[in-house]
Amino acid sequence: DRAGAGTGGPTVSMDLLRAVLQPSINEEIRAIFNKYMKFFQTAAINVRDNVGEEVDPEQLIQETCRSCLEQAKLLFSDGKKVIPRLPHEQAVPKVIAVIWDPSRLTETTTFVLGSRANKALGMGGTRGRLYIKHPHLFKYAADPQDKHWLTEQQHMRAIGGKMAYLLIEEDIRDLAASEDYRDSVDLRLEELKPFIPPAWMTEKMQKHMETLRRGGDVPPPEDPPEP
Repeated sequence: DRAGAGTGGPTVSMDLLRAVLQPSINEEIRAIFNKYMKFFQTAAINVRDNVGEEVDPEQLIQETCRSCLEQAKLLFSDGKKVIPRLPHEQAVPKVIAVIWDPSRLTETTTFVLGSRANKALGMGGTRGRLYIKHPHLFKYAADPQDKHWLTEQQHMRAIGGKMAYLLIEEDIRDLAASEDYRDSVDLRLEELKPFIPPAWMTEKMQKHMETLRRGGDVPPPEDPPEP
C-alpha cells in the first residue's frame, strides 16, 4: 500500500524486493560461473604445475571468481542510465573460437615465452598470474623436444623439468593495447623477444589448439625417463 511504501522510502522498498529475489539471482550467478569453471580450473592447475605444489588452485579460483564479480559492478556504476544487455552467455565462447582457431598459426606466426609475456605486461616475477587473469589466452606447454630447440636457439635457458609456455605474440600485444594495460607504467614490450618456431613445432601447437577447441583434456608434457 502507498502509506506503507511511504514510511520506508524507495530504497527500503527496493531492498526488500532485492532480498526476495537474491536467492534466485545467486543461483543464476552460480550457474554462469559453473559454465566457465573448466577454464578457471585448467588455468589454476597450470599455475600449480608451473609454480609449485605450494600453490592452492582452489584459492586461485575463488580469488578469480571474486575478481569477476568486482568487475561486473562496473556495469552498474553511477551515471549510467541505461545498462546495455551483454551477451554474457556467448561472449567467452566466441572469443575462444577466434583465439583458439588453428588456422591462425602459420609459418610466419611469432611466439613469446610465457615468462617474458608476464614481465612485458608488468606482472614482474609473479609466475602464472597472466594465465589466471586471462584464461582465454592460448598457451602451449613445450615438450622436451621443443625445449631443446628453444635452448639451442638461445630463446631460453635450460630449465630441466620445469614448465615452459609459449604464447602468440599478437595476443599479448592485443592485451597490451587494451584498457587494462595500455596506460601502465610497468608495460615493457621490449621484454617479449618474439621468435618464429620451426614448422614441426607449429604443427604440434595447431593440434593442441584443436584439442582445446573440442574441449578435450591435454596431458602436460613429460620429460623422458633417465636411461
